[in-house]
Amino acid sequence: MVGDIATHDHDHDHDHESAPAHFGAPERVSVGKYVTINYTLRTNGQIRHIRSAVWGDEPLEYQHGNGRLLPALERALEGRAAGDRFEVTLPPEEAYGERDKALQQRVPAETFGGVDQIEPGMCFLAHSDDERRVENVIVTEVDEDNGYVVVDTNHPLAGMTLEFEGSIVAVRDTPTPAGHIDPTIASMGDGLALAAAQATVDSRRKRGDESSEPPAPDTVDENGSR
Repeated sequence: MVGDIATHDHDHDHDHESAPAHFGAPERVSVGKYVTINYTLRTNGQIRHIRSAVWGDEPLEYQHGNGRLLPALERALEGRAAGDRFEVTLPPEEAYGERDKALQQRVPAETFGGVDQIEPGMCFLAHSDDERRVENVIVTEVDEDNGYVVVDTNHPLAGMTLEFEGSIVAVRDTPTPAGHIDPTIASMGDGLALAAAQATVDSRRKRGDESSEPPAPDTVDENGSR
């Protein structure tokens, strides 16, 4: 019996010595990493956008620190690893700012020549004052009797608190072959980085007294979205 025990201990030690080494620490979100996430965005408790495997969506992949996500959202994801869940609430000042009345203006109805019927809620695309960006222009009021339209170039999520909930799917040094920037985060509402949005506001304010010419609409989406 004693011999059997000794033989068992020897075999166990041998197996232990040949076991593979422990894996290294997981990759964590940091500047330059390609991060893949699933997420849900809510405003005022209502879902605004979803990237979820439950609905068959491809997860969002972005390069951390390249300015395509809101800076406050990137800071909240910093240091997380694959498998981590996150809940991030961003007040307007950390997202797209408060609504700015200076970004609302009256324009002649003929500015929208070629559009059969202008209605509140319609969304157009227009060049920014410096011609370098394309901006959302939302119609908020139509006065047919006096021939003018009120347009708003505030970001669609300006003045709103953004509630993100999701999980980190992967963190890599290089992008996946199908990796891409989610157009909703990159250009609309989950949009431009805060710095870019603020630059638009500053540009409008600076040029407001220099010219009364409205932006010329380029494209119409009859569904009221880009």
